[in-house]
Order: sequence, then structure tokens, then C-alpha cells
Amino acid sequence: MDLGQTIASGNTAQIYLSNNKIIKVFKDFLPDTESVKEANKQRYAYSCGLPVPEVLEVATINGKQAIIMEYVNGVSLGDRFLQNREAMHEYLAISVDAQLKIHSVIPDNIETMFDKLHRQIESLQKVDQRIKEHLLKKLDSFTYESRLCHGDFHLFNLIQIGQQIMVIDWVDSSAGDIRADVCRTYLLYMPFSIELAELYVTIYCEKSGLLKSEIMQWAPIIAAARLAEHVSTEDSELLMKLIQNNS
Repeated sequence: MDLGQTIASGNTAQIYLSNNKIIKVFKDFLPDTESVKEANKQRYAYSCGLPVPEVLEVATINGKQAIIMEYVNGVSLGDRFLQNREAMHEYLAISVDAQLKIHSVIPDNIETMFDKLHRQIESLQKVDQRIKEHLLKKLDSFTYESRLCHGDFHLFNLIQIGQQIMVIDWVDSSAGDIRADVCRTYLLYMPFSIELAELYVTIYCEKSGLLKSEIMQWAPIIAAARLAEHVSTEDSELLMKLIQNNS
């Protein structure tokens, strides 16, 4: 099958535009349940009334697992930011409004953040057992009201179409602590720009009433989870510092 134009490539999948539809084709190293898992999460977010592309089909294409979904014809806020860095505050404020809508959802029937983080920390090979036990104990100590969390929330996963913001890439979504979700976004921004990361947290705290100190309590846990994901673009030295300085 001719998949058409490649429009993006990531660590886990290739994205194609074909017949006015998006086809996300997963790489071979992933479990064969990956497409169904991601599709179900995206369908759940869509069912909550959030601005999310509709999943049309889970398929096997050229021997690879794939998701076929609605094409959102817009520009990411990340691309807009790269073209106009002086509008950083505006784009971050728009993004925080979108994130707050996600965080207003009380979820059911979706993977828990606790289980996911516990599994990631257990699998971590770059830290000794004493640190892992400390991280797991810290994870156990958190109490919170479970809310829908995106898990990979940043400007490049927000597509602007006129005045609407569509949120894409739901594979890391879970039911958990919004403070952890905000902390994860902060850590995603840090290697790119400390200024961007700090301004993002400031705006989120202003709009939500949370304290930065509450959010940053999650830093060693989220840093460990990121390290366990073996993302090639991640700053592993920075993540290790966050883990060790809080362990």
C-alpha cells in the first residue's frame, strides 16, 4: 500500500498523510498491542468531548500496526513559537488553557499514572536499588485527586486551526496527579529552554492556583520515568542530577 506523504517521524512511529487522513505506522520493536493501546486512549479523550482527532481505524498496513485518524489541517503552536519567539507568553497561555481543560476531566477506564510510573522506575537500569526504592517510596507517599493527564503535553502536540486547539499524541495519557503532568511538561521544555520551562510553570500556577513547589516535588519521579524511556534527544545527565539531588 502506498502510504503517501511522510509528514513526521518519531521514536516510535512514522506519520503519513494519505487521502486526507493521517496514518500513524508503528515501528517493529514495539509490542503488537501498541496501536490498540494508543487508539483506545485517544478514543477515550475524544469521548470526553476534548478537542482530539477522531480515530477512524486500527489496521495492519504493509505488515506493520497502524492507526488511521482524522487529519487536522493546522500548524502546531511549537512551529508558531519557532517563527515568533517574542510571542512565547501568548502561546504558553493558550497551551495552559488547553491543559486545564484536560485536567478538568475525572477519568475512568484508563491506565493509572501510578502503575505506569511504578513500572518505569522498576525497569530503570541506570540507578542503584537504593535510589529506586527511595523513588518508589516517594511515589507511594503522594495523595491526589485522579484527573486525566496527557503525559506528553507540549507546544508541538497542540495544533491550531483558527481559534481552536487540537491536542494530539495520547499514547502516554493516564489517570493521575495533574502536578506530575505539569512537572513532566516542565522537564520536556528544560533541555530546549529554561526560560520556556519556567514561564510555562509560572503561567500554569497563575491560572490553576497551584504552587510551583507542589509541582516540583514530582521532579525526581518524572525524571526517572523519562530516563527509563531511553529517548535519544533527552538530556540524561540533567535527569540523573534531578534524581540524585532528591534521593
